Amino acid sequence: MIGFLSKIFIKNPEDTANPQVRQKYGVICGSMGIFLNILLFAGKFFAGIISNSVSITADAFNNLSDAGSSVVTLIGFKLAGQEPDLDHPFGHGRMEYLSGLIISVAILLMGYELGKTSLDKIINPQPVEFSIITLVILLISIAVKLYMSMYNKSIARKIDSAAMRATATDSLSDSVATAVVLIAAIVGAVTPFAIDGWCGALVSLFILRAGYMAAKETISPLLGQRPDPQLVDNIYSLVMSYPEVMGLHDLIVHDYGPGRLMVTLHAEVSAQADLLYTHDIIDNIENRLKKEIGCEATIHMDPIAYDNEKVKKLYNEIQTKIMETLGSDVSMHDFRIVEGHTHTNVIFDVVIPYKYEMSISQVEEKILYIVSQIENGHYRAVIKVEHAYV
Repeated sequence: MIGFLSKIFIKNPEDTANPQVRQKYGVICGSMGIFLNILLFAGKFFAGIISNSVSITADAFNNLSDAGSSVVTLIGFKLAGQEPDLDHPFGHGRMEYLSGLIISVAILLMGYELGKTSLDKIINPQPVEFSIITLVILLISIAVKLYMSMYNKSIARKIDSAAMRATATDSLSDSVATAVVLIAAIVGAVTPFAIDGWCGALVSLFILRAGYMAAKETISPLLGQRPDPQLVDNIYSLVMSYPEVMGLHDLIVHDYGPGRLMVTLHAEVSAQADLLYTHDIIDNIENRLKKEIGCEATIHMDPIAYDNEKVKKLYNEIQTKIMETLGSDVSMHDFRIVEGHTHTNVIFDVVIPYKYEMSISQVEEKILYIVSQIENGHYRAVIKVEHAYV
């Protein structure tokens, strides 16, 4: 159904990098979610009333909150699709993350309220009436929620949307929750065991877990999560495909919402090369990054004297000793030397991974010692130790 509607209402539906296309996918999925969840609420509320089941009634209101979540998703995509303006030059893409966060909070609140109602039902159990109508309504509900989970997950993958993934997770949890409610209704009808309240509590745990997972996924990009390793590899491959670029470091990816990436990096180039020629190469790389990977790039040129045999030899010697002492996951860049009458300063940056076994100060101490042992103390290290951003 979603695929059919997207072909009708979306021009170029495969152009998912286009904010307008993403917006239309969000509107279609949000509108469909509102319609289906209101129907499910009406059916389950009726079934809950005639069966006197707290778990069915609670599940009905869970669907009503899902309809509200779909409204939030729809509004979020509308706001996220707005063009950049004077106050928001990087666009409004993060509104999509905020809408996903609001959905997550709504899921958590519903799980909490259901847990309280179920606890009261456990303490004060009441008989549950079961009917064929209740059975049919719950089975249809499970099927509809599974369908909603599938299409939301499919579209989330297509347009890389955290909000849609949150909605898909919520729909899958709802289908499991409704299955538990159905089991409770059947057991209550054919046995003397009153498990309605217990099943309601179990449903609340499913809902709380779904809310937590959805919140985690939407909060992370807002806090500045580590970029996708595949994206990093693609950037590295493109930049390093130019023979004029000898190295790459300090890559930082700024995420302003799906399809709105800003990238900054340092490219090592020969200090002896023609400046205008090298600058033209860097411009070409920035344009390719925008066209092929979809990110606005700013590249800083780091000139290095790698053609100097003395510098090259010293670089290789220090790099080898650092790897032998600190491990192969420690790297160095921006290597240069400043010669003086009494000693020569060796200046470079060192990158260590997060959760490295040594502290920054310990790494600095090790490297200072390594450099001081070269040529009877003629070299002195001037270093900066930092963590990688990717």
